[in-house]
Amino acid sequence: MISLARNMVNQAERALRALEALQPVAQLAARLYVAKVFLLAGLAKLRDWETTLALFMDEYHVPLLPPELAAWLGTGAELVLPLLLVLGLGGRIAALGLFVLNAVAVLSLGDVAEAALQQHIFWGSLLIALVLWGPGRLSVDSWWSAARARRPA
Repeated sequence: MISLARNMVNQAERALRALEALQPVAQLAARLYVAKVFLLAGLAKLRDWETTLALFMDEYHVPLLPPELAAWLGTGAELVLPLLLVLGLGGRIAALGLFVLNAVAVLSLGDVAEAALQQHIFWGSLLIALVLWGPGRLSVDSWWSAARARRPA
């Protein structure tokens, strides 16, 4: 009976190690997925700037900011932060910035369709996970940290 229990514990430990080995890949996949969503949104805003400005004046009611400034800042964030996130360069800061942008987008729209709201919640969940656990080993942040640790003091 004891050997059966020990065998089950060993199997569980192996399974956990395998799952932990997949964490960097999962973190990279989350970064790539969310970055694509926001980068494409930023590029769409750039393609039709007049419509973007009209949306910020009429539809998106960003608190505390004039519509034109909100359009510039939001579009800039959608273009720069995803690139940092893909690289994992300042990954937690980029994820936090996109998390805030995502929250402001939801709050600034008066009426959000349920399906759209679910997407924003999913993106927010991925982003907050990246803020809490970082961009993972497959990132510039990780490589930089490892290089600094190897450097003599």
